[in-house]
Amino acid sequence: MFFADSPTGDFIIIVITLSVIIVSVYNWFYLHWNRRNVPCLQTDFSSLNEHLGIKFKHVYNLMKQNQWKHGGVFIQVTPIYVVRDLHLLKNIMTKDFQYFPHRGLYYNEKGDPLSCHIFNTSGPKWRRMRTNLSQIFTPGKLKSIFPLLLSCEEILIKKIETEINRKRPFEAKTIADSFIGDVIESCVFGLDWQNFSEQSPIQQFGRKIFRRSRTRRVKGFIVDNFPKLGRILNIALIPKDASTFFLKIVEEAIDYRKKQHIVRHDFLQVLTELRNEDGSYLKIEEIAAQCFIFFLAGMSTSPTAISFALYELAKNEDIQESVREEVGKVLEKYQNVITYEAIQEMKYLEQVLDETLRKYPPAAYLNRKCVKDYKVFGTDVVIEKGTTVVIPVLGIHHNEEFYPEPEKFDPERFNDTNKGLRESYAFIPFGEGPRICIGMRFGQIQSKLALISLLRNFKFTINNRTQEPLKMKKSTLVLTAESGIWLNANKL
Repeated sequence: MFFADSPTGDFIIIVITLSVIIVSVYNWFYLHWNRRNVPCLQTDFSSLNEHLGIKFKHVYNLMKQNQWKHGGVFIQVTPIYVVRDLHLLKNIMTKDFQYFPHRGLYYNEKGDPLSCHIFNTSGPKWRRMRTNLSQIFTPGKLKSIFPLLLSCEEILIKKIETEINRKRPFEAKTIADSFIGDVIESCVFGLDWQNFSEQSPIQQFGRKIFRRSRTRRVKGFIVDNFPKLGRILNIALIPKDASTFFLKIVEEAIDYRKKQHIVRHDFLQVLTELRNEDGSYLKIEEIAAQCFIFFLAGMSTSPTAISFALYELAKNEDIQESVREEVGKVLEKYQNVITYEAIQEMKYLEQVLDETLRKYPPAAYLNRKCVKDYKVFGTDVVIEKGTTVVIPVLGIHHNEEFYPEPEKFDPERFNDTNKGLRESYAFIPFGEGPRICIGMRFGQIQSKLALISLLRNFKFTINNRTQEPLKMKKSTLVLTAESGIWLNANKL
């Protein structure tokens, strides 16, 4: 009676009631996986003390220790289904793709048109885009585009020579960023990279897009956990000035080519032709969105692969020399000219790049979203519609059952014999199934071209500014060395 008749009593009752509600809601949320007979790990995803891909690698390793084929975790209030078993993984990514066709990523066609690109979208819109854009990445198209890539080689060499003349080391990813930026400006947007300084407008906006301000992190929290609310609020994740810039540059380029009757062998030309074909009409916003994701994907993945490959080659000078020897022998057959065909013959270089992508996959984890209830093969578990699925790529690539001594850099893992002995889906740097990275071949070619150009001209060693062992940045989308990869170059 005392509690009921006094302000103190009212306050205590309110506190107790709220506590009961909070505990009940907490238990309801965090018993989610127990109720579904899925083993659950209480992993802390709230802090930003590690890259999210590394956190999922820890989850993968714990599941492996417990001999779980799958498991559940929570990110904030969102339940996440994590797959470890490769057979379940194959079902989700390929065999039963119709249950998991979406990446579950936010896009907003109205308020953020550049977000409606092939990587984010799903359903009929995605299928139409996938069919159309596949024409860009055929071997024939890539061969016709290759001279544009090659035109960017000279400035890459000059940048390294400048650092040598100044007697100072260079940061590998910075150099790779600049080279890939030049390639994308030329091959995607049809711009003459020689007209720009190192701070070209496209690359400036690219750096801005990759920076995550506090406001963008708040927006990200909303759209990750409450995407419908994000669309109601018309939230845009791409900065407005960047979106306006990319739309304008694509529109002006298309208009200029049309007026001047210019045909250029690049991605924008193919997209423009698709726009004009009957039944394949693409709005200017859709074309800009595809150019934007080619830029975003290229600037986030290939520079990472190039920089980590250079790091490992600088550490393993015998491997570096073996690649250089292969490059020399193959190019000798082509009058020392880098050609599309010559790159295809460099098998050991490909092994080096594959081993780099195994050890440092740019996409350290992959997302899928369940669109209708799915019974997991061989179990009584049902993954409900709307559930986010995560594939821990970094964990798979560092599993000693597939790759003994996983921290060792060993390109022989990817010779023809060893590749044939390994389970399928144990190497998925570009994903797998119908949503495998559409630009995979182009990404490989531009990465190989950079490595060939550098290795035929320079020898690389580790500079003492490189902090070893490498530590990864916490908040980047792709794996990136926190303090950079600093190398010495010596002219051959």
